[in-house]
Amino acid sequence: MEEKEQKYTAPEGFGPVAEQYFTGTAWLKMRVVADEVTNCGIGEVIFEPGCRNNWHTHPSNQILIVTQGIGYYQEEGSPIKEIKVGDVINVLPGVKHWHGATPNSRFTHYAVGINTEKGVVDWLEPVTDEQYLSFK
Repeated sequence: MEEKEQKYTAPEGFGPVAEQYFTGTAWLKMRVVADEVTNCGIGEVIFEPGCRNNWHTHPSNQILIVTQGIGYYQEEGSPIKEIKVGDVINVLPGVKHWHGATPNSRFTHYAVGINTEKGVVDWLEPVTDEQYLSFK
């Protein structure tokens, strides 16, 4: 029996992420947009199974709040951590990391970027399949 490729569509109010910074399908809905008064941005990101973002750093903290599914989080030089609903990750400034869905689960988190006057994100190289599949 031939397997059909599963097609995903963006939920209402969500738009595609910048494809050059992600492997796989993901969507973003900005919940709070930083401006001259509010120096904090909050985006809700949905990762389809197997999707992850590139390695990256932030000039200030990024806080991830998991709201759906099972995901991965990894800091450079450390093993991949599995993260689940209710987990909160405080990514410190300058820490090289990536996050995304596991191969078999859709994954959603809020990404809170604080002190946005310092900048938002510095994108780096993609996470290789070998790196992504190294979870133990």
